[in-house]
Amino acid sequence: MRITAAVLRDADRQHPYASSRPLGLEELQLDSPGPGEVLIQIKAAGLCHSDLSVIDGKRPRPLPMALGHEAAGVVVEVGPDSGETGGAADLAPGDHVVLVFVPSCGHCEPCSSGRPALCEPGAVANGAGTLLSGQRRLADAGGGRINHHLGVSAFADHAVVSRRSVVKVDSDLPMTEAALFGCAVLTGVGAVFNTARMPAGASAAVVGLGGVGLSSLLGAIAAGARQVVAVDLSDDKLAFARELGATDTVNARDPDAAEQIKDLTNGGVEYAFELAGSVPALATAFAATRRGGTTVTAGLPGPDTRLALPPVVLVGEERTLMGSYIGTAVPSRDIPRYIELYRRGRLPVDRLLSGVLSLDHINEGFDDLASGRTVRQVITL
Repeated sequence: MRITAAVLRDADRQHPYASSRPLGLEELQLDSPGPGEVLIQIKAAGLCHSDLSVIDGKRPRPLPMALGHEAAGVVVEVGPDSGETGGAADLAPGDHVVLVFVPSCGHCEPCSSGRPALCEPGAVANGAGTLLSGQRRLADAGGGRINHHLGVSAFADHAVVSRRSVVKVDSDLPMTEAALFGCAVLTGVGAVFNTARMPAGASAAVVGLGGVGLSSLLGAIAAGARQVVAVDLSDDKLAFARELGATDTVNARDPDAAEQIKDLTNGGVEYAFELAGSVPALATAFAATRRGGTTVTAGLPGPDTRLALPPVVLVGEERTLMGSYIGTAVPSRDIPRYIELYRRGRLPVDRLLSGVLSLDHINEGFDDLASGRTVRQVITL
């Protein structure tokens, strides 16, 4: 079938993107789903810094690529049954689904150990720009293959994805909100619940208040933190964090930001979460963590950056530094749980929506994201 998709062909366009147009809307050929795959009509797709880092070249991906990884949609067609496990027969046309940007094979060592976010075949497929099957289902008008973004490619009216890239959800959940659960909420809340396993009554700091960071802040509040310090460069976002329930705020531009956090928390927080994707933000989070505390990073700075860290601190202060990818999630378990918390008013993720855009304004949307003017914009299709 013919679809319209936002395609990135080179990653060196300059700001403003409204003028340089790194994402071009192209008519592509989308092949039918193969065994274990499904055709999805995309209804909503969020603009995330993970997309932006591909556009600006900080996270190299094979190009050309149809971007977009945080989305929700409706099943249109289920691929043929291969007669093997991992098929898609449990889905049917009309089902509502949230898309997940790490497909999990279910058989490799991480998957077998209950850590599907670290699926090895999934990581290989994502790095190569293919679906979990190793296939590409997109082609341009000249027949050239187009790479998939994290097995999703959601900035399009339709997508073929692995069954392992979707979680079925109730049909009464608005699509603009459902989309957020596939990345921002799954990553940010999961960093608190799954990676840190932060207990009720702990103190926390959240450094970086984008969509993922504010989701983490909401997660810390939902987990029962006694004190939550929000940290960002933007006074507007700090004010918004207070509206969401942060007890204290610190502007990261202040050279003594870490000391301010320690003063506010009587020596540092027990749990610090870095979601900005920058080394200075991670350094601030680590410095603000108290003796015996845990620092969790879910941001993704450039692969060539380095963090200077005295190892003696890890030993002498029994400190823990943890990475968190996609919130250490088991998506089929966590997405329904987080949606239920949202329904009960304990995770008001709908408040993170900054605006709704049409696909033809996607470049302008990424300008707004890069400037820090927005939290989460959603493309509706």
